[in-house]
Amino acid sequence: MSEDLARNRPGDAVRRKIQELQPNPLLRLIGRWAPGSEIRSWADGLTGECVTGKRLARLNRRGWFTLHAVQWSSGADIDHLAIGPAGVFSINSKRHRGKTVWYGDSAITINGASTRHVAISQSEARRVSRALSRRCGVEVPVRPVISVVHAAKLTVKNANAPVLVLAVDQLDRVLSGLSPTLSAEQVAHIYRVARESRTWVGGSGRS
Repeated sequence: MSEDLARNRPGDAVRRKIQELQPNPLLRLIGRWAPGSEIRSWADGLTGECVTGKRLARLNRRGWFTLHAVQWSSGADIDHLAIGPAGVFSINSKRHRGKTVWYGDSAITINGASTRHVAISQSEARRVSRALSRRCGVEVPVRPVISVVHAAKLTVKNANAPVLVLAVDQLDRVLSGLSPTLSAEQVAHIYRVARESRTWVGGSGRS
């Protein structure tokens, strides 16, 4: 039986990970505030996904559908999927509180340190496209997006960026402002397929 992923809340996969790391609720709470703890790192990620999810909810009244914490059979998960008139977008939340985020050419740096955010997001979008295309019976292009949460400054220098990098408070405005590529019927069909957990069975979580 296929599970309906529309029931998932933003960050549900991270919540499960935090509970696995520390089953005791009191110690889990303490860990969220302990400097350098693994739980605190995951909790920061959870905050980012919740903020992004709340922003994406604004798309729902504009002909869009969103899904969260879409899990592959490998255990890896997709933070968010947005499906609407402008197409399908796999969205990775990245919380970099108080830091300087710079995106130019093909790399993102955080306070000057290079990351693999772009490559990982591109790989994820390719996996999502393969899974949806296989189940829909037609090619479903997927565009990767990175939602930057709570950064002190975000600079994007790449005019033809392979990954759409946006401050979280721009997400709904930018996505809803893109040119339509899908009909309402196509959007509804892809969403029906995407919300079924069996669509993601067999996905390796790797490119």
